Amino acid sequence: MLLLLQTGASWFWSGSSLMQSQDLEAHPAVKAFVCGSFSGTCSTLLFQPLDLVKTRLQTLQSGMSTRVGMMSVILGVVRKERLLGLWKGVSPSCIRTIPGVGIYFSSYHSLKQHFFQDNRPGAAQAVMLGGGARTIAGVVMLPITVIKTRFECGRYSYVSVSGALRSVCQSEGPAALFSGLVATLLRDVPFSGIYVMFYSQTKASLPEAPLANCGCGVLAGVLASLITQPADVVKTHVQVNPQLRTAEAIKYICKEHGLQGFFRGAVPRCLRRTMMAAMAWTVYEQMMAHIGLKS
Repeated sequence: MLLLLQTGASWFWSGSSLMQSQDLEAHPAVKAFVCGSFSGTCSTLLFQPLDLVKTRLQTLQSGMSTRVGMMSVILGVVRKERLLGLWKGVSPSCIRTIPGVGIYFSSYHSLKQHFFQDNRPGAAQAVMLGGGARTIAGVVMLPITVIKTRFECGRYSYVSVSGALRSVCQSEGPAALFSGLVATLLRDVPFSGIYVMFYSQTKASLPEAPLANCGCGVLAGVLASLITQPADVVKTHVQVNPQLRTAEAIKYICKEHGLQGFFRGAVPRCLRRTMMAAMAWTVYEQMMAHIGLKS
């Protein structure tokens, strides 16, 4: 996996150098899309096991949550599905994340350039920028998000992403691919808005360096993950149980697990979202600087 990342990095740097040397004109939003897609690829491959563990914890049957923790789920998956079982669902994750992160960063860059040009947005403006970009990416990629969640929960026997899409459309109708839209937006839009606000404001007070960018990303990720954790649990239940609507999922979680049920899977999700976001933003900004664009 490390070799894959090193090869991908070498490919990007050589490709971007070629682009610069040949003076190929590409729209800044396209460049932002490429940078974001590559950063999303790296973070998805590395942190997919944490996403799988989070989904398994959130979809445990009632009465099991007090006995099953993060390490128990990891050991159980490895024992039953071997080590590669921790990367179950990586195909839909990549299909979702690679274009999804690209769409997010290109939307973010376009919105920022349109409304603020070279000015630094304030705290409230950063929230709107992050939330707006995430809304676009979240809606576009929601069908793959639904498939990814079902792959990871272990309740469905899908063989491929295309087969899963056909199965859902035939048995539940195309609308099922957009199940959990409200909960997804309630999770992702605040997360991205809060993240961009904390990240940009903290980064402004520190020297410009990859390590400082990563540190800002970690801090912003922890805060944003904890605030939006309840919405993530609701989203998972709606997408795994298509008969549930958002309000019904909230009532079900309260009844079966109590208020603590809204924070099941908080540790792996916090770890994954924090590290993924920190890595994605650090790689994205370094790549944007390398090709001569201001992120």
